[in-house]
Amino acid sequence: MFNLFKKDKKKSSKATGVNWSVLTDEATIGKIKEASRQGKVLIFKHSTRCGISANVLYDLESAWITDEMEGLTPYYLDLIRYREVSNQVAQTFGVMHQSPQVLVIENGKCIYHTSHRAINYGGLKQLAQSE
Repeated sequence: MFNLFKKDKKKSSKATGVNWSVLTDEATIGKIKEASRQGKVLIFKHSTRCGISANVLYDLESAWITDEMEGLTPYYLDLIRYREVSNQVAQTFGVMHQSPQVLVIENGKCIYHTSHRAINYGGLKQLAQSE
């Protein structure tokens, strides 16, 4: 697990930043589907060559408060390095590939997806906290 953009945690008593699990192989997609039966899973598809993707990732990590997002297990996918995995995510969950893109998986199915600047912490927080 890692956090791409570290924040100074001394400024806040709340844990901030995303503790990503990394999606690097197709076998992990199966693990995500299984995990989504216990709780929602977020997949963030990031292009390391795209300024918009970098900005969205930074905004998400800067806003993330662990306690608020307990209902969402986050996975990070570097879609440049792992393009075949990205293609398999699109096929498995029936969502056209975009970048940056988030998918929320529950009970083995994609229940929400969006891309580019439509990705926002508030919307994901609502999904994390909904039953």
